[in-house]
Amino acid sequence: MKHYFFSAIALTVATIAISPAASAAESVSTLQQRRYEVLEQSKAVADIQSARLEHLDNQSKAIEDIQAARLEHLNNQTKAIGDIQAARLEHLDNQSKAIEDIQAARLEHLNNQTKAIGDIQAARLEHLDSQSKAVEDIQATRLETLDTRSKGNLR
Repeated sequence: MKHYFFSAIALTVATIAISPAASAAESVSTLQQRRYEVLEQSKAVADIQSARLEHLDNQSKAIEDIQAARLEHLNNQTKAIGDIQAARLEHLDNQSKAIEDIQAARLEHLNNQTKAIGDIQAARLEHLDSQSKAVEDIQATRLETLDTRSKGNLR
């Protein structure tokens, strides 16, 4: 495009430089027509450059919009992943707490059972001790009675 523009300027300069010598040969209308052609050519070059700049500007805006949409999408994905991981961690924490609660309940149940068995064993031992004492008392009483009878029969 620059080549056409410089060619147009060179043509204009050449026309202006040669015009005094060529004015006799050329008519004024031909010279004006050439000047008009050069001017039209310059306008066409300017219009093409303007259209190219507008096209590049539109492309730049479209690229910026696409990149903004991509960034927004990535931000949304990152936030969603963060939310999912937070939910997973919360779920794991809840599971861990539930397991700890179950373990504590099991241990408490086992402790209660152990205590109950200990109490039962203590009660059984106490009962056996009482029975043994009663048997001893009965035996002592029988021995005493027998001893008293033996002493009474001996006399």
